[in-house]
Amino acid sequence: MTDRRKKALFILGELNNDDLDWIIQKAKKEILQPGATLIYEGRQIDALYIVLKGILTVLIDPEGNKELARISGGELVGEISFIDTRPPLATVKAIEETQVLAIPRRQLITKIQQDTGFASRFYYGISLCLSDRMRGTVRRLEYGRTIDEGDTEEEDVNPSVLDNLALAQAKFNWLMQNARG
Repeated sequence: MTDRRKKALFILGELNNDDLDWIIQKAKKEILQPGATLIYEGRQIDALYIVLKGILTVLIDPEGNKELARISGGELVGEISFIDTRPPLATVKAIEETQVLAIPRRQLITKIQQDTGFASRFYYGISLCLSDRMRGTVRRLEYGRTIDEGDTEEEDVNPSVLDNLALAQAKFNWLMQNARG
């Protein structure tokens, strides 16, 4: 695993095979060309995205000129807006050709409402993802790191979560191979 842990792995590590099958059935692979916008600041989004490969940039300010972060394969996009249902605070654009797996918001909400086991696993994975991101943000602010210096160190993560991330990597690879276009 790289210095920047793949945020989608926190969720995938918690989901079971039936959950992954459901995602493959409902999600759609989208390909973004360099410069294409995936998410517009202030506009509702209708999906939760898993980046399969490529690089996205997260831009803030009225002109979208200030880079807040870069997102690469294995990371999530749109999870905060999914959780709180408010429009995104940033614009997300492709830097290079990027493939994402779009899980439709409406279908995901229905699945969560109808399947409490899935809901529990999904929200626990999201909470691990957001917790890791918050720790990385605090660490960058505390030590003055830039966005290119990595989010957190592996020793900062609960060992049982780290063990689960190895299985999650295999699940991510399976998603990449089975995603439909």
